[in-house]
Amino acid sequence: MKLTKILTATVFCISAMNAQDRFGQIQNLIPRDKNGINVFDVKKDDVEFKGVSIDIGAAFSLQFQGIKSYNDHPTGSFQNNNGGQITNYRLNSLENNFNLPTANMTIGAQLYDGVRVNLDLYLASRHHNETWVKGGYLQIDKLDFIKKDFLADFMKYTTIKIGQMENNYGDAHFRRSDNGNSLVNPFIGNNIMDAFITEMGMEVYYNRSGFVSMIGVTNSKLNQNVQEIIGAKPTTAAPNPNTTISPTILAKLGFDKQVSEDLRIRITGSLYHTANSSGNLYSSDRAGSRFYGVMSHAAYTGIPSSSNTTGAVANNFDPAANKDTGRFNPGFGNWATSYMFNPFIKYKGLEFFGTLEFASGGDGRGVDTKRTVNQYVGDIVYRFGSEEKFYLGARYNLVDGKLKNADANNVSVNRFEAAAGWFMTKNILSKLVYVNQNYNDFPQFVGGNPNDLYGGNFKGIMFEAVITF
Repeated sequence: MKLTKILTATVFCISAMNAQDRFGQIQNLIPRDKNGINVFDVKKDDVEFKGVSIDIGAAFSLQFQGIKSYNDHPTGSFQNNNGGQITNYRLNSLENNFNLPTANMTIGAQLYDGVRVNLDLYLASRHHNETWVKGGYLQIDKLDFIKKDFLADFMKYTTIKIGQMENNYGDAHFRRSDNGNSLVNPFIGNNIMDAFITEMGMEVYYNRSGFVSMIGVTNSKLNQNVQEIIGAKPTTAAPNPNTTISPTILAKLGFDKQVSEDLRIRITGSLYHTANSSGNLYSSDRAGSRFYGVMSHAAYTGIPSSSNTTGAVANNFDPAANKDTGRFNPGFGNWATSYMFNPFIKYKGLEFFGTLEFASGGDGRGVDTKRTVNQYVGDIVYRFGSEEKFYLGARYNLVDGKLKNADANNVSVNRFEAAAGWFMTKNILSKLVYVNQNYNDFPQFVGGNPNDLYGGNFKGIMFEAVITF
């Protein structure tokens, strides 16, 4: 066993010495440091191909959290909406302390002129403490492997990505925290209704003279398998259960132009559509939310089943099992369609980024009736100092819609974040954020138990340190 390890290490060292002049010669790579901020979609550059080259990178994030949660339920003992008894109910008291650090790793290679591969790993996340694969893809910017200069005039503006990867719906995911990689996010939280998904598919980009376009398709599966799909039996409540999974269609169209030395304008519209869904665009980030444990309850005596029988209800703080605290999932079933519009304007150090999102889908699993939830986000960031190493920012986020069509009223969630940041170097960022999030018009009870979000609010400060390379 020791001999095997020694031989393996020797081969690795020899390979590394032979390849040291071909390390980091990667074409069309979006920088992982401060220079990668506000780089959307894909890019083209003139990096020369010098043979097979290796790329290794990583990102680390650590937060200190000082947030408290509140709601409008009385603490202690009270009756539910059916006359059942609730005893010792309260939200968890959250300490001011550090969260579990998160980490990502990227391994890539330039395989041929205009062809590279990328593998993304989560080394540690809120949902998984162990290492696991986020996804991987092949990126093709030239077709010279077919024939020298094959379709060169077309490929000069075209990029093809194939694999299980972060699918390109909207522009907001280019400014979100992705587990340990949070350098591009001026704030700490992502959007309340956080669109993020990694499915097997292909995307084709054509960007020319400010014109931005992308068309993509995925197989609509987060976890890949070939198991037969057997639909549930129709019921009165769910008469149309899916018996198949349809491909997901992705599209983006827009304009992105550096109008002058000081002014850049970008505006895009994006589409996500699946006729028969198996997953959910708004619950597929397996890394989890940045706001740990907010709006979670301590153990109490309540209604563990629909029978209204009194029993123990467990504490739901668990950061892994309850990973999406602070987010809102519309919970569409059967089918889903979302449109996202993103304006971005940067004038000198001042930048504005907005999200208008109109999401609709089946009212619930097995129900085709349409339900709609809308999201509105606007953030303003002012970057200043030498090389814009400092910034101040504010973001407002509102989500509004019905949990079910049968509900009489919409519910809404709104969040305000104010942030200050300092790039100690291009690879090291520290952030300080104040956050205040409110839950409005949520029902008082769900299944006889207190709804943690009834009159809910969490607020406080967070500090985050980020290192990427």
